[in-house]
Amino acid sequence: MSKEVEDHRIHNRSGNLPFAAIVERRLSRRSVMCGGLGLAAATMLGGFGWPGASRAADGAARAPLSLGFASLAPRMTDAVVVPEGYVAQVLIPWGTPLVSGMAQWHPDLDPTPDFQAASTGMHHDGMYHFALDGADSSDDFLLVLNHEYLDQSALWAARGGPTNAKQGARPLDEARTEINAHGVCVVRVRRDEQGHWAPVLDDPRNRRITTATPMLLAGPLRGSRHAVTAYSPQGTQTRGTNNNCACGYTPWGTYLTCEENWSEIFVNRAEQDPDQLRLGLAESRSIYGWETVEGGVDGEFERFDNTPRGDDPRGDYRNEARTYGYVVEIDPYDPERPIYKRTALGRFRHEGCWPGKLVAGQPVVFYTGHDARNEYIYKFVSRAPWDPSDANRPGERYDRQAIGAKYMDHGTLYVARFDEDGSGEWLPLAEDTPVPEQGRTLGEIYGDLAGIIVNTCDAADLLGATPMDRPEWGTVDPSSGEVYMSLTNNSKRTEADSAARFTQEGESIGTPGVGYATAPVNAANPRPDNDYGQVIRWVERDGEHERFDWEIFVFGAAPGEAADNRSGLDDANAFASPDGLWYDQRGEGEGILWIQTDNGIDKGRDNAVAEMVNDQVLAVVPGALSRREGAASVVDPSNQAELKRFAIVPNQAEVTGIFATPDRTALFINVQHPGNWPAYDSADATLAPSAQVRPRSSTVVIQRRDGGRIGEA
Repeated sequence: MSKEVEDHRIHNRSGNLPFAAIVERRLSRRSVMCGGLGLAAATMLGGFGWPGASRAADGAARAPLSLGFASLAPRMTDAVVVPEGYVAQVLIPWGTPLVSGMAQWHPDLDPTPDFQAASTGMHHDGMYHFALDGADSSDDFLLVLNHEYLDQSALWAARGGPTNAKQGARPLDEARTEINAHGVCVVRVRRDEQGHWAPVLDDPRNRRITTATPMLLAGPLRGSRHAVTAYSPQGTQTRGTNNNCACGYTPWGTYLTCEENWSEIFVNRAEQDPDQLRLGLAESRSIYGWETVEGGVDGEFERFDNTPRGDDPRGDYRNEARTYGYVVEIDPYDPERPIYKRTALGRFRHEGCWPGKLVAGQPVVFYTGHDARNEYIYKFVSRAPWDPSDANRPGERYDRQAIGAKYMDHGTLYVARFDEDGSGEWLPLAEDTPVPEQGRTLGEIYGDLAGIIVNTCDAADLLGATPMDRPEWGTVDPSSGEVYMSLTNNSKRTEADSAARFTQEGESIGTPGVGYATAPVNAANPRPDNDYGQVIRWVERDGEHERFDWEIFVFGAAPGEAADNRSGLDDANAFASPDGLWYDQRGEGEGILWIQTDNGIDKGRDNAVAEMVNDQVLAVVPGALSRREGAASVVDPSNQAELKRFAIVPNQAEVTGIFATPDRTALFINVQHPGNWPAYDSADATLAPSAQVRPRSSTVVIQRRDGGRIGEA
């Protein structure tokens, strides 16, 4: 999440015991019982028979996968840095046309709405690949990627910046261009015999999906009073998706894009409802001022102003923001298919959405996190059991989203509570769920399931969910079902047993529409004023959907801060603010966990890691690690050399979005908001420009010179 769009306000004032306090209390309790913190941590992390070394399908021990590159030394430069023997290519930077006949991007380009609607958008983020029938899916596939937010200074560099950015009416064409710079891109990409990648122009599946694209509502919100607008009096549709951060995919071959910091594109100048307060709508002018545009058609810009104009929501856009904040399903193979917002998976600032372990006859599970300080982790469990005949059939045209409706429109949404003993409970956000100490159910409080979904965050507050340090990306080991999630950082985390501080004086615990401004530490977020973040993992208990066991996998830290360096990191792997994650399965029961960082968002670049190295990609083989007695996390001083720095991105950039081709010979990452990169005259991502350039976020492809598998010996 870029600092350009991050909302620093704390909207959760619930007073629920946060994750960091749970971790700290658990460690403290164990130290009293066992005679020291070291033994306490060992007991905590080893108490539930957690999987250790990699195992074959029959449960027999096997030699673990190993990493075959030297960890990179810290670097800070206007270029991508990769290990010796690797190359990195710039692919489809912002402004790359998807069709022939379009103007080519150049340093003095002044984009138009039509140009931006037919070319890649700004600030690449989550992405995934989709195989094509009859093509080698490692050399030729559909790439689908998110465009998270808008950098007005780069977009309008040719005219010296945006017009009336802070006050006055925005020009219509500027607003349309900005709207078209957001959203999602589908583009076919192909590798030639020399290993060079390029987009396939004019492929009929190439397209842009923007903040203006019509979409259908699905799940509990569809047809409810909460979704009624002047555009959709029946409450069944909306326009656009925005601030698309991380992503996901489905077993039936569709792409999931997730709406994160969408709320500030809307404004409500009147008294805001609890859900608007909780999610942070603007109060006087939206972040881009699109609601100020004069002209447009069918409420094109008026919809961004959610101020009520009368007594009937069919005459205004008071509910427009309630059609945002969801997981959005796209069929990448068929541009004619509708796009659906799957509202059953909850409404909040979704970072991403990741499928759990898939088992025939068992429900389909998706995990998602709310990326904001002191917010929650969720999962959705389908009502329908998985039928393997629903798996994707690349190349065939059929209604994939009818399958999506089967698994994603009906089921149960849960929010996580992490307990001090290393266990956890999934709390159902259902109509019949009783609210502790209130004598009422969620259905009685919010009216129906649609009301619960609109107020997902408040409902989670009332159930006592655990506030986390900004849950960002998740990923799942498809063999074991282990789930990893990054907790990026939290400058609003306080010492153990300190009182929660409310932003608005006098608000009581559990008051709808509010949250707390600071939260004490807990078991999974054990550090106050957490600069560096951590990666946690959990595993569901067999046969249960409401219980899990968890542990901390690795703490981010600076090597010189011994008191806070709980995983023992050194110059070769120190990191801060873990963000993107991907479990890269390399065989049954083994794989590489890739970790991407987004340092410098919480406090500028004011930490020791930010002063030594740019944002980076790290790799570790979880199956090669065993928990050591006395360790505070799985990665510890005895094995932290297994965590290696694989790539470093340019100055001022974050790295996000990640996957490898099925043959594992090419690793795709995205470089977002670089300060001075890439070079104009070369596709070599490792070259620094010789002078100042107009920066462009880009997809980068990393390959070995010898054509071998990425990361392996």
